[in-house]
Amino acid sequence: MTKQDKPKPHRNAGILLHPTSLPGPHGMGDLGVVARQFVDWLHESGIGLWQVLPLNPTGNNCPYVCWSAFAGNPLLVDLAGLAAQGLLDAKDLDHAFQPTSLVDFDAVRAFKEPRLARAAQRFLEKEDHPMKPAFRAFCEKETWAQDAALFWVIKRKHELRAWWDWQPALRDREPSALEAMRREHAGEIQRELAVLFFFESQWAELRAYANARDVQIIGDLPIYVDRDSVDVWAHKDLFHLEEDGRPKSVSGVPPDYFSETGQLWGNPIYNWDRMAKDDFAWWRARLSRVLTHANICRIDHFRAFSEFWEVPFGAPDARGGRWVKGPGIAFFEALKRHGGDMPIIAEDLGMIDEAVHELRRAAGLPGMRVLQFAFGGDAENTHLPHNHEPDNVVYPGTHDNDTTVGWWRSSPPHVRTHAQRYFRVSGQDIAWDLIHASFASVAQTAIVAMQDVLSLGNEARMNNPATPKGNWGWRLETPVFHRDIALRLRDLADLYGRVVKKPAEEKKK
Repeated sequence: MTKQDKPKPHRNAGILLHPTSLPGPHGMGDLGVVARQFVDWLHESGIGLWQVLPLNPTGNNCPYVCWSAFAGNPLLVDLAGLAAQGLLDAKDLDHAFQPTSLVDFDAVRAFKEPRLARAAQRFLEKEDHPMKPAFRAFCEKETWAQDAALFWVIKRKHELRAWWDWQPALRDREPSALEAMRREHAGEIQRELAVLFFFESQWAELRAYANARDVQIIGDLPIYVDRDSVDVWAHKDLFHLEEDGRPKSVSGVPPDYFSETGQLWGNPIYNWDRMAKDDFAWWRARLSRVLTHANICRIDHFRAFSEFWEVPFGAPDARGGRWVKGPGIAFFEALKRHGGDMPIIAEDLGMIDEAVHELRRAAGLPGMRVLQFAFGGDAENTHLPHNHEPDNVVYPGTHDNDTTVGWWRSSPPHVRTHAQRYFRVSGQDIAWDLIHASFASVAQTAIVAMQDVLSLGNEARMNNPATPKGNWGWRLETPVFHRDIALRLRDLADLYGRVVKKPAEEKKK
């Protein structure tokens, strides 16, 4: 076959919807029956991709601030599924959660955590439970889980204080102190392991269900990890820290589209020189975990592999930072040496220079284009559809943007006029105008937020990076996976060659 005869990669489309945003009986979405209904709706729509946000356990409800970069979020565990396995009683599922458009995470946590602990204890007591062999295999294979369970038990013993405020022997991971904790609190540690296992088991079933219906999962990997996490506590040498655990510097971005003072994220900075000595083994393990949960991995803030914004620890905002060289192509060459070509999407948004584009191309990764960033300037804007490239992933807006309807309502007149002229539309159905444009784009992949599919306004925004509170809670009050919307999506997907194709259909071409 000549180069000219080589078939083009299949064009595809997806929906962005985090599982917490699904409706459900216990205050937020979970991995149960409604998640499967959503997969069935995607299948009917001809949509082959489901993009989620990070699935890790959060300390403050933000999926990008997690106490473990390897574990799954126990709050997503379906309690009805545990009851079906004999680990909870019917009365455990009773609660008067009312359908709401925002998740009350504190109420959900107060309801679910005692029931997860109860199910874990019952599971551990049932030696003949059919899931016991899989649990033993999980504990033996996933060595990160032992540290994660121990970390959370110690944290509870210290009234949830950060690990650098623990007693020094535990803070510094003295072997005798850790062993004493393991002996004294063995039962609690086993319960934490069981809860972590519940997520792994249910997510594996949901992913298999999706894959069997020709739906692949796009996972999300935050570039940094939280300072108060098991990852930093257990691997201090991989980060730039002082002896007492204080960061020497922290992460952020300079002033940008979202904030005049920049964004001070506060994560500790990686010791990339140390990581390079073992070919970035921790990072390779982390990517492998995401690809255990997903078919494809989106890496958030890809530009940090080229250069990252380093801010002195204790600075009031991000303006006093500086650009520092990242690991560059050596990182991606190490990934390829150990695992071949990984299915990765590079989030190359924000303050991007040519060096970032060159690194993405050298690594062979698709980048992102966002239609909400396209208007109000000139014809050279890379987010305008006529400037898209086949290796792009195009979005009307991401989880960090307003919904398209909200964006339209708040945009200045010259931005709206530009979009009206460009698409030759009135803007009365602006969400679907941008969905149409995304599907029509030359970009191989188009991803649309569920809020835009439903033409929802600002009230349904998932995250506003310029505000520290009021984010991540949006959810569907009731299932809205209607056939008329599925057919509308399928019509566009069919029109622009994005209807998912099964492997057998690919071979015929």
